[in-house]
Amino acid sequence: MTIFLVVIATLVLAVYLFMQQPKFGARPSGSRMQRIQNSPNYKNGAFQNLSHTPQLAEDTKMTEVLYKFFFGKSKRNVPVSVIPTQKNDLKNLSKQENIVVWFGHSSYFIQADGKTLLADPVFSSNASPIGNVPAYKGSDVYSVDDMPDIDFLFLSHDHWDHLDYRTIKQLMPKVKRVITGLGTGAHLERWGYSPEIITELDWHESVSFNDFIFTAQPARHFSGRGIKRNGTLFISAVWQTPSFRLYLGGDSGYDTHFEKMGQQYGPFDLAILECGQYNHAWKYIHMMPEETVTVARQLGAKTLLPVHWAKFSLALHDWDESIKRVTTAAQNQQQFIVTPIIGEKIYLDKLNHTQHWWNGLQ
Repeated sequence: MTIFLVVIATLVLAVYLFMQQPKFGARPSGSRMQRIQNSPNYKNGAFQNLSHTPQLAEDTKMTEVLYKFFFGKSKRNVPVSVIPTQKNDLKNLSKQENIVVWFGHSSYFIQADGKTLLADPVFSSNASPIGNVPAYKGSDVYSVDDMPDIDFLFLSHDHWDHLDYRTIKQLMPKVKRVITGLGTGAHLERWGYSPEIITELDWHESVSFNDFIFTAQPARHFSGRGIKRNGTLFISAVWQTPSFRLYLGGDSGYDTHFEKMGQQYGPFDLAILECGQYNHAWKYIHMMPEETVTVARQLGAKTLLPVHWAKFSLALHDWDESIKRVTTAAQNQQQFIVTPIIGEKIYLDKLNHTQHWWNGLQ
């Protein structure tokens, strides 16, 4: 019994020491924590979703989920084929180019009306603190060195597949302003970012930089880089530029907030919404592909760009199942959709580019 307790204590100590590494970030404290505690969305020591959001679906058990995660993945969960990509020179763009470049999963670059935005960048070829979620072959063609100066770094929440320590550290000299949810700035400050360039927003709060307006919006999700959940806020955002209205979706399960946003802020020129890494067991925190299309329509999106796929496998389904389902649903619901390959420039002025580039890949 004594030996058993020693082993347990040693393991607990090892986990504790491992989680003290800088990449785990920092918990909010001081005035930042006071602001969090004053938020109407923070109760009982954690941020709350608008609707009741169980960790798992009611008919699912954690033991079943864990078993399937380790032993029940599709044989095509990770592609055998190399993911096709394009490499564009983003450092020498004309200021007149209004473009979106998707880097796989939920990372993308936007230049609109001369301003640049980089969202949830992960350029370290992994989406896990222990290196067990590698990027698909060929999908990591871009690096921090390929990025121009960034006017706005948008961080939807602090999960590892959206907030990558190595990428964020390397980006620091290029970033002029960070837009994120309440509490996430604590991570960034630990990593060396100046508090003066960090703007943390609660749901429905707005910030304006001349004619560029960000409004933080709800997401039905959760946050956390360690054991504690929901100590920082998970957000989506409406980004209004002089010429465009864009919805930056982050991660979210389906809920009523989308229709309300469409009524208040729509129509949108482009909605960037997650379509992958879903499962019935966690249906409340990630949308099914068909729901992604429904949300685009509720938002009044002229065009849908589906993301959160084609780089990391965080669920059990085929790597390309989500894009097949979302494109079929878009056709059935008459929703226009763009499906660029990783790295390709698509133009906000003429979002008319759709290709099924995944067909034939294994």
